[in-house]
Amino acid sequence: MTIAFTSIMAIFIIERVDDRTGPKSLAPLVIAGALSIMYWRFFDDLRPYAVQFVPCIAIPVMAIVIPPMYTHSSYWLRQQVSNGFYLLAKVEEAADKPIYKWTHHIVSGHTLKHLCAAMVPVFLALMLAKRTIEPERVSLLQKWKISWIMVRESRSKDRNTADAGCNYASVSSTSE
Repeated sequence: MTIAFTSIMAIFIIERVDDRTGPKSLAPLVIAGALSIMYWRFFDDLRPYAVQFVPCIAIPVMAIVIPPMYTHSSYWLRQQVSNGFYLLAKVEEAADKPIYKWTHHIVSGHTLKHLCAAMVPVFLALMLAKRTIEPERVSLLQKWKISWIMVRESRSKDRNTADAGCNYASVSSTSE
């Protein structure tokens, strides 16, 4: 799982940064993941194993800030559904024994963890099957800014139009 998630991070770097940096980042990411597992094994300390959680945070932030090189980049945010599956998998892993008891020894949290984690590549495969090169690279943050500006402008135009639509007739006073 560590290799899979560090690889997903490298894929995302290819997608958002460039196609040379991503492959260069793969080896260091996988090595960091492997070292975190060895550290966990020898010192019984899971803190460095958090390398699995880094993509859950980094991918949404980068998806919003860095412009995509390919179409269907919104799948990376939809990928958060798969990140949700991944986080659920981690909860199931932590609650392994209670889940096993709750299901009357039919299924363990560890088993459910692997089933949930298997959903992640499904969402990535959907994105990769549909994408093409993005001719106009605009980040989601830029798109949101543009839409916010357009909403503000339309609201101010609506107010101006409403004011312009009112006719104030001057009443002449005739005094005799």
